Amino acid sequence: MTARTTQATTTASAEGLHVGDLVEVRSAEEIVATLDERGELETLPFMPEMLKFCGQRLTVDKVAHKLCDTIGSSGLHRMDNAVHLTGSRCDGASHGGCQTACLLYWKEAWLKRVEPERDGVIPPSAGRIDLSLLEINTRKEPGPDGEPRYSCQATELIRAAPTCLPSRNLGQYVTDVKTGNVSALASLRAFLVALFNRLQNLSKQLLPPRLRFRDGRPWGFVKGRVVGATPTEHLNLQPGEMVRIKTKEQIEATLNKDRLNRGMGFEEEMARHCGRTARVRARATQCLDEQTGRLLTMKNPCIMLEDVVCTGANHASCPRQFIPFWREIWLERV
Repeated sequence: MTARTTQATTTASAEGLHVGDLVEVRSAEEIVATLDERGELETLPFMPEMLKFCGQRLTVDKVAHKLCDTIGSSGLHRMDNAVHLTGSRCDGASHGGCQTACLLYWKEAWLKRVEPERDGVIPPSAGRIDLSLLEINTRKEPGPDGEPRYSCQATELIRAAPTCLPSRNLGQYVTDVKTGNVSALASLRAFLVALFNRLQNLSKQLLPPRLRFRDGRPWGFVKGRVVGATPTEHLNLQPGEMVRIKTKEQIEATLNKDRLNRGMGFEEEMARHCGRTARVRARATQCLDEQTGRLLTMKNPCIMLEDVVCTGANHASCPRQFIPFWREIWLERV
């Protein structure tokens, strides 16, 4: 592949995409022409799972100008010239069947605004695409034991967005509103929560335990209460069933001091959904470890729920919209 990124990136960046804009994903040939030998544009991989969206018209769901670091927990990072599109999640087909269903990142150079007079039909491709290179780029060097390791947008995000974005940076909250990511009220709330959490972290560093507010825990105040092995429950929930997420107090009674239940974490963003009724989307049994690229198989399947995503309300309005994994002990059939 030949890197031809400068002109395409400049043109797309000038578009200034906003939430709700209708765009057309460029043809595979056009996108491949923007990629380097690693199958990347501005260090962001274009993955084989994205090819099925080529030629489709989709709506901008969020402007991906920032992201939270789930690999090194270094806080927020700045991303340039990228958006999330409604309905475009990774199906993991080229990554060992990973079921995390991450919302894909689309560089603006891979998209074009829809012109009203066009009929939306894209002519068949005349050129040839070397798809083998895209597939090869989904693999890293095997681990010491020979176990395959994968590379995807999630594992390479910090390379694609190396610049940290402090939560005190006010410009990001303005951008959230200007792009349509969140309302002005939601952006103000996100800033206040970020400020509160920063003060809580400082209190843990500077104050004795007796002077800390809620033990210095972040907003939402989730606290594990189990000493020793955490409990489990098997409901054999299946896609399509209706469930209710238990109360925060009920779930806290299943967590250890690190807010884990048999290795699976529960945090404040998930607590915002407590008491909500939802339909089971899928049973998840495997996912990629973003740090190592290993495909992990879960001893106990986790549940994914329809229309239940991380809104970023407690993480400065991060637009990644993860689909949380739920232990069955945190749910009850309706």
